[in-house]
Amino acid sequence: MPRLLTGLSLGYFLVMLDTTIVTVALPALSPSLSGQQWISNGYTLTFAAFLLTAGAWSDRHGARRIFCTGLLAFAALSLLSALSPSVPVLIALRALSGVAGALLVPSSLSLIAATYPVPAARAKAMGVWAALSGTGLVAGPLLGGVLTEAFGWRAIFVVNVPVALLALILSRRAPTTPPKPGRTDRLGQTTTVVALSALTYALIESASGWASPSVLVALGITVLAAATFVISQHRPDAMLPARLFRDRIFPWGLAAGAIVNFGLSGVLFVLSLYFQEVRHYPPALTGLAFLPLTVPTAFNPIFTGRLVARIGPRVPATAGFLLMSSGTLLQAFATSAALSVVALALLGFGVSLAIPSLLTATIGSVPRDLAGIAGGALNASRQTGAVLGVAILGSLLNVTTTAVTLAVASVLLLAGAAIVARFRA
Repeated sequence: MPRLLTGLSLGYFLVMLDTTIVTVALPALSPSLSGQQWISNGYTLTFAAFLLTAGAWSDRHGARRIFCTGLLAFAALSLLSALSPSVPVLIALRALSGVAGALLVPSSLSLIAATYPVPAARAKAMGVWAALSGTGLVAGPLLGGVLTEAFGWRAIFVVNVPVALLALILSRRAPTTPPKPGRTDRLGQTTTVVALSALTYALIESASGWASPSVLVALGITVLAAATFVISQHRPDAMLPARLFRDRIFPWGLAAGAIVNFGLSGVLFVLSLYFQEVRHYPPALTGLAFLPLTVPTAFNPIFTGRLVARIGPRVPATAGFLLMSSGTLLQAFATSAALSVVALALLGFGVSLAIPSLLTATIGSVPRDLAGIAGGALNASRQTGAVLGVAILGSLLNVTTTAVTLAVASVLLLAGAAIVARFRA
């Protein structure tokens, strides 16, 4: 594998690792379900909210500069997280780490697009990018469980530092993409953060009742901020240009991206609590229990990239969502460890089919000069889905069983299959 592609892939690997390595450690990080949701969502919320702006910065200031800045910030914030004295401070540092993570994804996609201009070669490179980053899913739960059990939760953040520095060394010779003039859409950025934060607050705190004044106020702020964002995007300096939506694949790709991460992150959150609090698994064993899900994401995206290059994204993406839906439903009613292994394997293979296909289809549907912002938009949609998955499925756990919660996720993933079936062959 070329050094540059490895370095770029390690950037996304860090993003995925920091998402899943925390999942298994959540009971050690906070005793309350609300605190656990905020620790998980503090990172994914800002990651989702700043991806669009990060995509614009990548296009306007040069992808290499943004990528290297993100790596340095990620390393520094990970070290500070390891030294965090309290849960509120950790949540704040996780939120800042999400901003640093946001800088890495669209810039790495833009650099891949510049390095591999031929579509077939680009599809294969994205398969490698997704595969190496997918090992973050593999390493995250297992490494998080082992480190938490052996050294305490602080070790799960220290491990990010050498990986970030290695990625910086490998990617220092990335091509220089020409910067484009333009201004940051501050109104769009502000309303995105406000809308996502208020919605997440309302969903997490809804355990106290939907009629709670604080929940109602948060929902009102969500609607107002979201409406302001939509109206603001008709301006010339909008961070989500209207011409991105001229090809119908792009908006459907955003919807499918939200659903795939809703299922993945939501199910990981629910099952981590289920394995540790219901089955009483220690952290290391919980990490091992997730291997059937995470291992396919380490190698199958390479196959998916080649398959998409040959037959297009529609069939692999549809198959991926169907496998995810089937695996989640099977896990909901799994009565033995053997059934759980099969269910999680179906979910893992589904993820590794769906995500590379979505990346290729969505980014390939827009003009090349908008590749950075398109990548940012897709990943913003995916991470918004992740935030909602943890918030909604976590809230469902307060009022119903794990089985019903997983069944709800399965139905939504089935709807994702219907969406991607509309892609061009």
